[in-house]
Amino acid sequence: MQTKQKSYSWIVVGMLWLVALLNYLDRQMLATMKPSMMEDITELVSAANFGRLMAIFLWIYAFMSPLSGIIADRLNRKWLIVGSLFIWSSVTLLMGYSTTFNQLYALRAIMGISEAFYIPAALSLIVDYHQGKTRSLAIGIHTTGIYLGQALGGFGATIASNFSWQLTFHFFGLVGMIYATFLILFLKENKAYTITSEEKLSIRKEFSAAFKGLGILLGNISFWVLLFYFSAPSLPGWATKNWAPTLFSETLRMDMAQAGPLATITIAMASFAGVLIGGIVSDRWVIRNLKGRIYTGVIGLALTIPALFLLGYGSGFVTILCGALCFGLGFGIFDVNNMPILCQFVSPRYRATGYGLMNLAGISAGAFITNFMGKSADAGNLGKDFALLSAIIVIAIIFQLTVLKPQTINMTD
Repeated sequence: MQTKQKSYSWIVVGMLWLVALLNYLDRQMLATMKPSMMEDITELVSAANFGRLMAIFLWIYAFMSPLSGIIADRLNRKWLIVGSLFIWSSVTLLMGYSTTFNQLYALRAIMGISEAFYIPAALSLIVDYHQGKTRSLAIGIHTTGIYLGQALGGFGATIASNFSWQLTFHFFGLVGMIYATFLILFLKENKAYTITSEEKLSIRKEFSAAFKGLGILLGNISFWVLLFYFSAPSLPGWATKNWAPTLFSETLRMDMAQAGPLATITIAMASFAGVLIGGIVSDRWVIRNLKGRIYTGVIGLALTIPALFLLGYGSGFVTILCGALCFGLGFGIFDVNNMPILCQFVSPRYRATGYGLMNLAGISAGAFITNFMGKSADAGNLGKDFALLSAIIVIAIIFQLTVLKPQTINMTD
């Protein structure tokens, strides 16, 4: 029975891996289909307007994340995951019917709401299935789906140039809707704690329990450091996700149909390797040293510092490519350890809420930088501003090393 449970814990990772892939593919392919879309929707010619379109998703995603985390800690996460996937896939399909900027803007906002419910629920479900020495590796494998989705999103421009941007949205939206029905049959909940019948008696008690969780989290100085540590790298992280195709295209004087896939695949595949390396190293290091996960994350962040300078000031193909590879590898090593580090400071009862708050901080930073980079691109300062983002990484590393002092591998109630 135990062997069967262990096998299913990896099946869960596999099922959610595809959801993670669709999560990022659906949101990311818009970044590379801009040239095809602006022929039909002329407002997208402006980089500032495109920045607004990308940012609205991030702002709404950010502010919905704490609520989605609170709900995931209280309700059945299977249905949150299924519902989230079905709704954002439906929105993706509908984007293929858009004829105006305002329609795209509204659908992008709805996508932000629906996608916000996925990550806190999925990651807390995975760590409840993987409570031992496989935790970071399980998160890492799931995260590879995110990076592969990001990479495949780069082919949005290629598919759109050969067929149409409308057909691209229709196809991937339909795939997600079909897969959501598959998850209804095979995905199972597995909470590591029990919500008593007394806690479910009234809406007042539900809100009381939710705000108690927020109070516990926000009264913990280590959690505030984690918020900063998570949000600081989100500035270059989201800048790279949303503006690297444009940077590659302008710096290397390359058509977006080639620059989009090159930028996203290079960074995403390096991140793919990073999350696997970071997951394996972290799971082994934390057994010997409780700060092993923290040290692993710091090594990853340190790699992004020279990478940002190479991306920002590089002018040749080799320089830009090395910068992208170094950034992707480092960010992957950092990214895979966020939830496992959170588990060292927060009990299972409040982990989805905690990750939701971390998403609020991180995605808000991403929304700000996405909008800022749109104006930077219009002003011709995109490369310079990429390099300047390295300063915030240095500050995050210092806080992480000096303040966080875990007392256990896995915090319990």
